[in-house]
Amino acid sequence: MKTITKTIAALALTTLAGVAVAQTSHQGHGSTPLSGAMPMGHMDPAAMQKMMQDMMPSPNDVASTKEFKAADMQMMHNMHVPYTGNPDVDFRTHMIPHHQGAVEMAKVALKHAKDPETKRMAQKIIDDQEKEIAEMQDWLKKNGK
Repeated sequence: MKTITKTIAALALTTLAGVAVAQTSHQGHGSTPLSGAMPMGHMDPAAMQKMMQDMMPSPNDVASTKEFKAADMQMMHNMHVPYTGNPDVDFRTHMIPHHQGAVEMAKVALKHAKDPETKRMAQKIIDDQEKEIAEMQDWLKKNGK
């Protein structure tokens, strides 16, 4: 378990650093933070540390929370893909892991949710996102990317 926790912590640091750099590099280019949130490049270290701690599995977390956190961390890690400058490629190479993250989260919901509507929505997300992932992967293959 310690190895998994250390791996997740390393992924969190790498991902958060990349997001902070990306957020800072876009400042002044017409982008604005979502929902009035503070850009990560300007986040104080204590707030950054708190956010990272919240993302880490805790012994007190129920199984579904641990699995959601693991899916989130994996998605964030997989989304750390270099940009090519080609918006058609960049869109797909960043959306594929984003969609895969949604699939993994939906699988957690199917496993743990009690509400039939939640389970129906989770299954629909899996079906739709897997189809879109396949379409994006096919496009990348056809276009030599």
